Amino acid sequence: MTSVFNWPARVYYEDTDAGGIVYYANYLRYFERARTEWLREIGVDQTDMRAEHNAIFVVKATAVEYHASARLDDALRITSVVEKIGRASIVFAQEAWCEERRLASAKVTICCVDVAQWRSIPLPSSVLAKINPNV
Repeated sequence: MTSVFNWPARVYYEDTDAGGIVYYANYLRYFERARTEWLREIGVDQTDMRAEHNAIFVVKATAVEYHASARLDDALRITSVVEKIGRASIVFAQEAWCEERRLASAKVTICCVDVAQWRSIPLPSSVLAKINPNV
């Protein structure tokens, strides 16, 4: 679970605010995309998860700290590390980097929910096996 997933991103004009820096909420978009790409890399297809288990992932909690600013055209590296796997949730530590400069760090908790009843359910065993093969 300590393996770091790296996902590259680029700052586009649409990501910036009137001051020419990345708008603070857009870091959550970068973090979301990195988690999605991590799931793809480990073989978890979210469309299949919904079809087979009637389950999706939703964000339950976020805590973000901002350290420095990214600007238009910056090449970013978004890191994701699984810190904890619960019965129905996963806690990630995520960071946004520009070269050796840490821009933002976050703790993000996602929860597995049943689409029909909109309440948390245990992670499907087939999904859990891909997330944590040591179980």
